[in-house]
Amino acid sequence: MPVHEHKQHQREHLRVAVITASDTRRPENDSSGTLIRDLFETAGHQVEHYEIVPDDAKRIAAAAESQIGRLDAIVITGGTGLAPRDCTVEAIRPLFTRELEGFGELFRMLSYHEIGSAAMMSRAVAGVRGKTFIAAVPGSTAACRLAMEKLILPELGHIAELLAL
Repeated sequence: MPVHEHKQHQREHLRVAVITASDTRRPENDSSGTLIRDLFETAGHQVEHYEIVPDDAKRIAAAAESQIGRLDAIVITGGTGLAPRDCTVEAIRPLFTRELEGFGELFRMLSYHEIGSAAMMSRAVAGVRGKTFIAAVPGSTAACRLAMEKLILPELGHIAELLAL
């Protein structure tokens, strides 16, 4: 079946979580988490969980794991770079039963067109566990917008449909 036919069967009105991994963000200055929530809601999805957790692998993993199986998707922003405290990838990769390698590859390719060679420092990843899609994207609002508008929102309904089979 061609891709456009698959998309005719995609799920809508998904239940999602947004988690910000940061030692410095608070609800009043979490512009990236706010952007992701707004984009999900504009697309017709329900943000059922929002949380800010410190850059601590155990806390990030626990926050994500508490939503797996309960919600259709989890997007984590922050902690995907090279700084010593960036540990989101290490925290969530073990949660995946399947990694979507193409997500990180495409994210870096798209980022390259916006920011040049600095895109190689992004460790954005995505995968699934059970019926839950999980993605980790950089903490910058521009990176979050790129990931949401170009990758996550266009495919999430299709991914959810495939995971529901």
